[in-house]
Amino acid sequence: MTSPRPAYNLANAVRSGARSALDVAEEHLSAIEAGDGGIHAFNLVTADLARQQAMAVDRTVADGGNPGLLAGVPVALKDNLCTRGVPTTCSSRMLAGWCPPYDATVVTRLREAGAVVLGKTNMDEFAMGSSTETSATGPTRNPHDTSRVPGGSSGGSAAAVAAGFAPLALGSDTGGSIRQPAALCGVVGMKPTYGTVSRYGLVAFASSLDQIGPFARTVGDAALLFDVIGGHDPCDSTSLNRPTPRVLSVLDDGVAGLTIGVVTEFLDGAAPDVVARVRAAADALAAAGARVEEVSVPEVRFGLSAYYLIAPGEASSNLARYDGVRYGLRVDAEDTAAMNAATRSTGFGAEVKRRIMLGTYVLSAGYMDAYYNQALRVRTRIIEGFATAYDRYDVLLGPTAPTTAFALGEKTGDPLAMYLSDVCTIPSNLAGHPAISVPFGAGDDGLPVGVQLLGPALSEGTIMKTAAVVEDAAPGLPVSALGVAV
Repeated sequence: MTSPRPAYNLANAVRSGARSALDVAEEHLSAIEAGDGGIHAFNLVTADLARQQAMAVDRTVADGGNPGLLAGVPVALKDNLCTRGVPTTCSSRMLAGWCPPYDATVVTRLREAGAVVLGKTNMDEFAMGSSTETSATGPTRNPHDTSRVPGGSSGGSAAAVAAGFAPLALGSDTGGSIRQPAALCGVVGMKPTYGTVSRYGLVAFASSLDQIGPFARTVGDAALLFDVIGGHDPCDSTSLNRPTPRVLSVLDDGVAGLTIGVVTEFLDGAAPDVVARVRAAADALAAAGARVEEVSVPEVRFGLSAYYLIAPGEASSNLARYDGVRYGLRVDAEDTAAMNAATRSTGFGAEVKRRIMLGTYVLSAGYMDAYYNQALRVRTRIIEGFATAYDRYDVLLGPTAPTTAFALGEKTGDPLAMYLSDVCTIPSNLAGHPAISVPFGAGDDGLPVGVQLLGPALSEGTIMKTAAVVEDAAPGLPVSALGVAV
């Protein structure tokens, strides 16, 4: 069965003149105006800019030109992607009102493909969180149940797609920040291989882990968006200078002949209803012609510990630039040192401060080898563990998140409980490998469950065609709180 591609079909309708890009934009802007008050998916809706971009697409069509692969398709952007002249705040008081003088490379590629940007989505402050509750602008709510979190840190982008505010969205994934909210909101979310999508213009959290990727309602549309944003970028020194896998063309190839490994370590800590969904997905893949077996990758058990040394260490270095001098917030004081301290104390929220202090500690003299360098060695062991698994298995399968969406406020007072929300997603970031979350029915509480497919570097085509098979077999999800079938 061909993977459904509503955004792809919408772009075709605009290119052919059957739909007006401006009408499409107005429909989505109206949906945001009507529904986002109860969700808070967006920090900023760029309605005038969206109309201008849509009218430009319509003019190109009228003149007989080709407006691009995403002609007239509305897209939402996580608020850590630089957008020229548009506030890019990372949901932090530190950058309130800051307007970048340039576009991120992914934003440029969206514009060249004819996409229409609707606005900037809410996120955990500086992408540090798993629930979009650390945002200085207030939490985002899950469209399926507004008493629950949407996940994080890209919760605004996930919620925008789940609520029907945008067919497509971009997020960033440092330790699961695309896949985990995708699972909790019942949409598709993908983290590409590190280096396949340019990080130029992404406000850095942990530079060796961050990666931009797509949200969509379907695997087919996620593949379309990845094909648009992927590719080498000379502005990004970590960009792979090699052909990026193109995935849209292989979605319908099926899984016959593939060997799938169900990772037992990921199942061990997951809720029983989530485990049941993963096993049902495994059965569906076996029925479609794949060989499915359980596999142990014991090294992934150390992912969480290693991540919360490496990521804060990199964050403490990256966030040192916010000093009240060059840009962003400035709180005046009697001397430079006092001004630096006052600015950072006022501008950063509690979770960001926690991670900066932890990162500064693990990088300090006398502790760096015991903590940070040891975590790097563990990271190497995780890479080796995955390599051993991929000698036998084409794709690995497990839960994306250990539970369905939890209640707002449930974990804000317990950082470790919050960090455990990413236990299944972090290992792929440490290894730099691609992974995708696909909705696969609901848990016992009626909320979405996502299953995760992992592959070795540059295996986007393989995990995407596997995801299409999973999607085809997935039970239907409930209707969201806004009445949008997802």
